[in-house]
Amino acid sequence: MPESSASKSLTATLATAVATALAAVLVAAPVVAQVAPTPAASGSAPTPAGGAAPSLRVTPSTQTVTRAARRTDTRAPQAGDYIVALVNSDPITNHEVRTRLARAERQLDAQGDTSSRDDRLRRVLDLLIEERAQVALAKEQGMRIEDSLVEQAEQTVAAQNQMTVPTLHERLRADGMPLAIFRDNLRNQLMVQRLRERELESRVRMTEAEVDQAVLDMRSQRVVVEPAQGELAQVLIEVPENATAAQRNALRERAETVARRARSGEDFAALVREFSDGDRSNGGSLGLRPAERLPELFVRATDQTPAGGVAGPVQSGAGWHIIKVLQRVEEKTESVGTTVAQTRARHILLRASPRLSEAAARERLADLRRRIDRGEDFAALARELSQDPSAASGGELGWVSPGQFVPEFEAVMDTLDINQISPPVASRFGLHLIQVLERRDAPLSEREQRNLARAALRERKIEQAYTAWAQEVRGRAWVELREPPQ
Repeated sequence: MPESSASKSLTATLATAVATALAAVLVAAPVVAQVAPTPAASGSAPTPAGGAAPSLRVTPSTQTVTRAARRTDTRAPQAGDYIVALVNSDPITNHEVRTRLARAERQLDAQGDTSSRDDRLRRVLDLLIEERAQVALAKEQGMRIEDSLVEQAEQTVAAQNQMTVPTLHERLRADGMPLAIFRDNLRNQLMVQRLRERELESRVRMTEAEVDQAVLDMRSQRVVVEPAQGELAQVLIEVPENATAAQRNALRERAETVARRARSGEDFAALVREFSDGDRSNGGSLGLRPAERLPELFVRATDQTPAGGVAGPVQSGAGWHIIKVLQRVEEKTESVGTTVAQTRARHILLRASPRLSEAAARERLADLRRRIDRGEDFAALARELSQDPSAASGGELGWVSPGQFVPEFEAVMDTLDINQISPPVASRFGLHLIQVLERRDAPLSEREQRNLARAALRERKIEQAYTAWAQEVRGRAWVELREPPQ
């Protein structure tokens, strides 16, 4: 795309904020949404070893990032509001642009973005115009989203915000948002998503030669798995703040003498014991540390000093430092795409029902967590009480790679330490207790590496195709810009 890197970052942030604000309500902890792909774009979910529950799996999809968002009923101007644009006679109001921007600005400010408010308003307006044009095209083509899919999307939104659908409806009512408008926005989101998947599918073509190059590119990229570290030791010759010029000269000469003796091969630990005014334990060693945990002065002074070498004396506010590099440990890297971080976890699932309210299920799981903390066996309780197919194996979900569980489950799982048990977690399938048992970096086979490279290449091509397609759709729409948003 012909945008600067800063512009790309801003556009991506605004798009993400818009997409994740689909069901947001104006409360302290806003409701967020991530609508799952429609069945038309889905395939069958993989089931890794360990008998992981199919209900938790994410069905693979080639969906692109969607930009539809929560929309209060602002298509007709409110008191004191005005229309900033028309898209095929559909109005976009200043209030709507400001509402969208308010949600995006929290992310932009956190990222240190310095673009002007006028620039941000313009970008949000562009996203809204793009969105309306795509909704109009989907309707023109006769697209329809079944009520069952809208209801499923509602369940997803509620689960992502750790609440039931009735609770979500209550939050929306408290915010003054009619349920019909909320569902209409969900329907439009799903409709546009389906349109994009259909349109972009025909535009994306990959050759095996391109996949071959993508594999090579992926393997040539390396990530740091262990940072470089160094172990330094020092002799500190303190210089008092009130020292006279003669005293300062004498202390500098003393530091130079220590440095010469250290460079001549004398035992550094012995010099520390004899001369240092600092910590003399461990021969003055600061321990093995990465560079960011060492004094910047020391890092600069020893940058070109090999292991066993001596740097200094260098001066600081404390005095003179003679520094010896005891050892250096080079950083460790690995090729991107040759391994994947996997997690082995187990869970207990309870489903809310007419006989078991969400509150009661949550409290029951909280009680189970307390019992496990007191020593009861997680696996035994899972076999007895869990309502998931994994109950037979003690709740075991096997080894899984990122993206194989629904987002609301995986997001919590990824924050847990080994053997830590989560509080009750809501997903679209019920309430869970999650325990992480192990983590590992699993090597990828040649076939898996190729599939990963193919997926990454496909995503890049989809992004490129989406940019061109979105411009075409907007170009076909009738857009009238009126007074700029404020």
